[in-house]
Amino acid sequence: TDKPRPVLTVSPSWLSPGASVTLNCEVEHPSAGWSFYWYKAVPDLSEKSSSYELLPDGSGTAQDSYIIHGQTHTAGYVCRAGRGDPEYHTDHTQPKFVWSADVHSAASLTVSPDRVQHFTSDSVSLTCEGNFTEWRVRKFSEDGRLYSDCRRMTGSTCNINTSKSDTGVYWCESGSGEFSSAVNITVQNDGNGPILVSPVHPVTEGASVSLSCSLKTQKILSNVFFYHNDKLIQNDPRGELNISAVSKSDEGFYKCQYSGRESAQSWMSVKGEQDQNI
Repeated sequence: TDKPRPVLTVSPSWLSPGASVTLNCEVEHPSAGWSFYWYKAVPDLSEKSSSYELLPDGSGTAQDSYIIHGQTHTAGYVCRAGRGDPEYHTDHTQPKFVWSADVHSAASLTVSPDRVQHFTSDSVSLTCEGNFTEWRVRKFSEDGRLYSDCRRMTGSTCNINTSKSDTGVYWCESGSGEFSSAVNITVQNDGNGPILVSPVHPVTEGASVSLSCSLKTQKILSNVFFYHNDKLIQNDPRGELNISAVSKSDEGFYKCQYSGRESAQSWMSVKGEQDQNI
């Protein structure tokens, strides 16, 4: 028989800096007597995989949950369970990730064009930056089931000709096991619908930002409706939403609507001035 594979859940999945993260390891038929093992997934470029490193006091815990305090960077986790004497072990779970949009990491990812949403068959390049010789770009698809490497890496750049299946969260991993912050990419399925043009990385409090709405055939639209957390905020004949000094209350989901069609919604995150790289 196949070994059972427990399921790991991670909460929250997007971090605010220094948050606590709770891991839960769920066995199919829970009963007494299981003990749990908790690991961090450490990228290993030579093996095209990850190795697992036990977390502090993460060996054979009686509880099926484990809390990590002060998590700041994107990271992957796995768990497995064991019982009996000699101990029988389940398989490791699929890795689950905690994403950080924080920019303090030694590795960084830039997206060109710099926007979350893209049309089908756009050319998008994802470039890893930092003081490392080896890179890979990884992706976690939105249904959470697919975890893959970039198929077309040239040096430190991953080139994508976008299709619907490219929607997901992307990050860079260096040869020495550093993760960059993670970014969302959304590919618009409706060829005639608009996309919201909004920045990939968090915006700093006090900075200005401009969101716009675009069609595949036409970059500048007028008579656009913008929504913030599903609430209509502006019908601007110019088709742009300008925020001159961003505050924490501007964080949230944005979408635009043009001639009866809506874009997907994208999250814009706002970081405090003190969180900037000094």
